[in-house]
Amino acid sequence: MPIHVHATSRSERSQQRVTPEVKELLQQAADMAGRSLSDFIIGSAQEVAERTLVERRVITLTVEDSRVFAEAILNPAPANEKLRAAIWRHRPTAER
Repeated sequence: MPIHVHATSRSERSQQRVTPEVKELLQQAADMAGRSLSDFIIGSAQEVAERTLVERRVITLTVEDSRVFAEAILNPAPANEKLRAAIWRHRPTAER
């Protein structure tokens, strides 16, 4: 779900250096979109940032993977010796 932030007053500043070719490319795209260069860059960066966060935060499972995951959560296997040892190692000292 995209997060759209529309602030009436902008208080943060960000500056980047680009080659003349990149600036011209961005300017042409902004002109074609009917937006200022600054607005185009900010909007494009925000779209990519939102998409990146969604891609990293959302796990998409197949129906079968969902079934296996739910089964493991609802009916976990009993802890084996390695798991008990790992829990013991990572448990705070006060609880030991």
